[in-house]
Amino acid sequence: MRRNRFVTLLPAVLALVGAAVLVPSGTATAAGPCDSAAGWTAGTWYPAGTVVRYTDGKYYVAEHDNPGYDPLISTWYWDPYTCQGGGDPGTGRFPVTEAQFQQMFPGRNPFYTYNGLIAALAAYPGFANTGSDQVKRQEAAAFLANVDHETGGLVHIVEQNTANYPHYCDRNQPYGCPAGQAAYYGRGPLQLSWNFNYKAAGDALGINLLNNPSLVQTDAAVSWKTALWYWNTQRGPGTMTPHDAMVNGRGFGETIRSINGAAECAGRNPAQVQSRVNSYQRFAQMVGAAPGGNLYC
Repeated sequence: MRRNRFVTLLPAVLALVGAAVLVPSGTATAAGPCDSAAGWTAGTWYPAGTVVRYTDGKYYVAEHDNPGYDPLISTWYWDPYTCQGGGDPGTGRFPVTEAQFQQMFPGRNPFYTYNGLIAALAAYPGFANTGSDQVKRQEAAAFLANVDHETGGLVHIVEQNTANYPHYCDRNQPYGCPAGQAAYYGRGPLQLSWNFNYKAAGDALGINLLNNPSLVQTDAAVSWKTALWYWNTQRGPGTMTPHDAMVNGRGFGETIRSINGAAECAGRNPAQVQSRVNSYQRFAQMVGAAPGGNLYC
């Protein structure tokens, strides 16, 4: 078990869900968030992920639930949102449509919303938005495939083995564990764990996760952001971040190494590796991307 980087401790992954449903070329796709965005109104409750059209004609996405705060004033609650067309994977900001997301995770926990993921993208604009359309789709599929494995199909919000909870407090850190000895267990799409990872992710995102780790299991946008933080900035037991692995052509296998290579790669747990690869191949097919080489680690 590695201690100096992100730790994943979910037990066995749930059985993979059914075969992918392909969207034929030319078939109409789901409308983008801007197509249905209402005008912002003061005093209206806006859940995280809601896209609104402001009085200046620009669009904003709710980063956090709020009771109608002004997007130009309450910037912690709102982020600017760029509309680039509807749900076509080749033209939108994120190359996975909401309909494809639903197909990927048909049994997902309602906490893991598509809008929460979209709201989190502003934190890392290069994610699934670097290189060719093919590379963008490959990275999106690779990220969601690892998420699929870590959460049993976006079912689990928190780590299931509660006996591990007290282990994630490294009291050698100068800031200790202010939220409690057992407060830093795995949460979210990539199961953020350990007090130092909550501290580092919170510092990077401008959110006090060290003192408020429960935000990762109660705020969908924050939860997705922690997963994107790891994907884009941490290399774990690997030699590069998962983002760099995908955009530099190193292949899906390198993302596995960066996330949980010490426990799975080099023949340590081939079944877990195969589970990740199966999800990636399925998701890549769904978004119209070739999976590429170097699938294993």
